[in-house]
Amino acid sequence: MTQRINYMEQSPELFKKFLEFNNTVKQASSIEESLRELVALRASQINGCGFCVDMHVKVARMHGERELRLHHVAIWRESTLFAPRERAALAWTEALTTLAPLGVPAELYDRVRGQLSEKELSDLTFEIMAINAWNRVNVAFTMVPGSYDAAFGLNKAGLA
Repeated sequence: MTQRINYMEQSPELFKKFLEFNNTVKQASSIEESLRELVALRASQINGCGFCVDMHVKVARMHGERELRLHHVAIWRESTLFAPRERAALAWTEALTTLAPLGVPAELYDRVRGQLSEKELSDLTFEIMAINAWNRVNVAFTMVPGSYDAAFGLNKAGLA
């Protein structure tokens, strides 16, 4: 599969502003980086974004995430490798990535609120918004997994 167009070159101002938004979300977030990577990986799996799955696996490994946990993100409900806080974040990610016709169920909201503070829940929601937007643009223009590894420093992950 080949990349369709380079959206970064075609819309440089929009790309720059979205990158600024994404960087602000990361810098201002109360959510720990390890959880942010699990969330990004799960949303990317759901959305079928190979570019983002590849990227977030590499980033997570570079930050010390265990390989087996990365394999288990797709089956987190059955896995015993995730803490209640992580399970809540993954459930919230799935609910916001695949919005149900009637929205987010109150039971899920209450369960997630039992694990995350109001600020954390709000920050997590912005994290999910950002990764879903990245997934959509990268899927639309068929970004090739690994094609920006050198530019993003992901070749240091040792997962070529």
